[in-house]
Amino acid sequence: MSSEFISPTGNRNKPEVFRANSGFPDFDSTGLIRRTDPVDSCLLNLRTKYDVVIAGAGHNGLVAAGYLAQAGKSVLMLEKNPEIGGATKSARIFDGVDAKISVYSYLVSLFPRKIAKDLGIDLQLKRRKIASYTPDGIGELLVSNVDESVTRDSFHELTGTDRDYLGYLKLQEAQERVAKVIWPGLLNPLVDREALLSGLQPEDRRAFFEEPLGNLIESHLDHDLIRGMVFTDAKIGVLTEPEDATLLQNRTFLYHIIGRGTGKWQPPAGGMGALVDQLESVARRAGTEILTGAGVLEIGPGSGNSDHEVRFSLDGQEQSVRARFVLQNHTPPHPSGEVDREREGSVFKINLMLKHLPALKSKTVSAEDAFCGTFHIDEGYEKMRADYWAVDAGSLPEDPGCEIYCHSLTDPSILGEEVREKGWQTLTCFGLDAPYGLFESDNEALRQLTLERAFRVINEHLT
Repeated sequence: MSSEFISPTGNRNKPEVFRANSGFPDFDSTGLIRRTDPVDSCLLNLRTKYDVVIAGAGHNGLVAAGYLAQAGKSVLMLEKNPEIGGATKSARIFDGVDAKISVYSYLVSLFPRKIAKDLGIDLQLKRRKIASYTPDGIGELLVSNVDESVTRDSFHELTGTDRDYLGYLKLQEAQERVAKVIWPGLLNPLVDREALLSGLQPEDRRAFFEEPLGNLIESHLDHDLIRGMVFTDAKIGVLTEPEDATLLQNRTFLYHIIGRGTGKWQPPAGGMGALVDQLESVARRAGTEILTGAGVLEIGPGSGNSDHEVRFSLDGQEQSVRARFVLQNHTPPHPSGEVDREREGSVFKINLMLKHLPALKSKTVSAEDAFCGTFHIDEGYEKMRADYWAVDAGSLPEDPGCEIYCHSLTDPSILGEEVREKGWQTLTCFGLDAPYGLFESDNEALRQLTLERAFRVINEHLT
C-alpha cells in the first residue's frame, strides 16, 4: 500500500505522522496489501466436488472451515482478495515500518471461548486500563476499567452530582442482565423470538427490543456528553439515531454489549492477524483448501439431493466446482441492486503511525490514559442526532464524530523491536456518519475532505 509522510506542523507537541490509505470507502482498492506472486498452477487442480464450499475467508469462514475439516468434510474456501482475514486481517501497511496494523477491526468481544477451545486456538486478550475518555472542550469524562473510584469521581466532576453515575451503573446492570440471556444463545440451536425473550425481565425486553434505545438512555442519563458516550455503541459503523423507528440502533447496541456475557472489548495479543493466522493454520492442517484471488461469480441453487454449482474467477479464468453445501461468509448484493441502509457501512477509518503521542489540552488526563482507551471526539448525543439528519439529507458532517485508540499502548507486541525502542505508536481513528453511498459520486474528493475534517476535530483537543 502507498504511504505518505506528513511534515511536522511546527509545534513540537504535535507528532509527525506517517499515513497509509485512510480506510474510507474505496471502490478501486481492497485496502489490503496485494499479493503479487502468480497463482500456482497446482491450485487449479481442484476436485470437481466438495462437501462444503465457503465463500469468503474472514474469521467466521475460517472458524467454519476449521470445524468442518476437523469433522472429516472436504472443504474449499474461496476468497476474492489476495489476502485472507477480511475485516480481521493485520498487515504492515506503512512502508519501511515494522508494525502489524489491524487493518479494520482491532478488538475482540464476540469470539466465544468455546470456539477457541474446540479449535485449539490460544487466544490471549489484553485488558485496556481505560475504557474511554470523552472531552467536549468544557468538561471531560474518564471511565476506568481498573479503578471504579476514577470513574465515579470523573462523573461527579463533570456533572456536579451523582445522578448520572448512578444511572450509568443501573444501565450497566441492565446490559449485563440482557447479555447473560442472549450470549449463550449464540452457540445453541436457534429458537424463536418469543422463546429467546421470555428469559428477560419485562422492562429489559421493552427497553432493548421493543422501544427505540434513546428512551432507555434518556431515562437513565441527563448529561449530553454521557448520553453520547453510551450511544456510540449503538451507532458506530451504521447510520442511525436514538429514535430510529427501525431499531437498527438497538440491534447495533446489542452486538456491543453481549460479548462473552460481559460486553467487554479487548485487543488480542499480537493484533487481529495473530488470531487469523491461528485460524488459518487450524483449517489448513485439517485439510481445508484455500484459494485467494478467487471471487465467487454465481452460486447455483441445489435442491433435494442435488449439489450446488459454484462458479468463481481465478487468475482471470472462470472455474467451477460442485458442493453439497455452500456457506456464504460475505455480504451479498441487495436483490434490488440498491444500497440497503441496514447493511450499508457508515464509517471511515484512518490508520496512523506516530513518532510520539500528541499532548492534550486537558490539564488532568494524561495522553497515555486518553489514548489507551476509546477517545471520543465530537460525539455528543444531540450532535450525533443532528449529524444523522444532515447525512440523511445528503451532506457529510462538517465536524465528524470520531473515536480514536492507540493499540500499541496496550499491546506493544504489534511493533517491531526497533519501532518500540524509538517510542513510536499506532493510532486508529473511526469516524461516524460516512455512509458508503455518499462516496460513490466523487470518492477521492470526499475521502480528502473527510480526512481534513477528521484531523481538524482531533487537533482541537491537542496542544
